[in-house]
Order: sequence, then structure tokens, then C-alpha cells
Amino acid sequence: MKIIKNTEIGKKIARLKAEGKKIVFTNGCFDLLHVGHVRYLSKAKKLGDILVIGLNSDKSVSRIKPGRPLTPEKQRAEVLSALSAVDYVTIFSEETPLKLIKKVKPDILVKGADWAKEDIVGNDIVNEVRTIPFVKGISTSKIIKKILSAHKQSNKGRKKQN
Repeated sequence: MKIIKNTEIGKKIARLKAEGKKIVFTNGCFDLLHVGHVRYLSKAKKLGDILVIGLNSDKSVSRIKPGRPLTPEKQRAEVLSALSAVDYVTIFSEETPLKLIKKVKPDILVKGADWAKEDIVGNDIVNEVRTIPFVKGISTSKIIKKILSAHKQSNKGRKKQN
């Protein structure tokens, strides 16, 4: 099973590290999965042997992004776990993934290139921090705006018909 309880992830990863596996960790909300996420996770996976995602819980997301998430945490975890690049997903409720990073003790910590390395939570406790550029023009926020715009246009068309 790729979805692992937060309380069990440390033991699982310790066993993999004992086997010599290189652990890559990233985290995020992954609310509406899109091609930018898929490419990001594929690049992150190529940096090591095992890719672990710390997934923000619903409560955690709503603190960071009011009005979100659009997709519940269990569904987001299931979708992420279906990706071939992803080895494990674990949900965390804290505002930052620091406690989780301390449990996982990854070899490489990865975030999007919009983060300065010194601002990435956990940068002081891992050996290596990497950033991966975003796919230009693609984000969950832009997708939401496009959906809302299309919905407004659709409603205008219906009103004219009535």
C-alpha cells in the first residue's frame, strides 16, 4: 500500500534506507492534480530511489489556502498514490511538514522553484535541497479561475435563452 499513516512512515523509510535506498521527499496540497504536478513529481523521483509525498491534510490546506481544498485528503492521497513516480504518500496536519521531515529523514528535500532554498522548511536538517521549475502557465489557481470563468459564461448563455 502506497498510502501510509504518518505514525508508520518513519519505520518504513528507515528500513528502506537500511537497504541503501536514496529517499526523496516533497510535500504539498495537490488539490487538483494537473500536468505540472505530474512533471514535478516525475523529476523529483529521478533524484533518488523512493519518492515520499507529505500531503497537507484538509485542515492544513484550509489554513494555507482559504476556501480549499476542493478535493478531500483521502481522495488526493489516492490519486497521488496511483502515479508511477510516487512510492509513498502520508498525510500531515501541521502547518509545515517539519515533524514529518524529521521522521522521514530524507536524503533529498524537493520543492518548487518558487521557493528559495533557505526558506524551504527542513533545509537545515537534510543533506541536500533541490528545487524544480514549474510548468509555465499551469497551476491549480489558474485552473480554478478558468472553471469559474467558463461557468459564468455558461450562465450568461442560459440567461439569454430564457
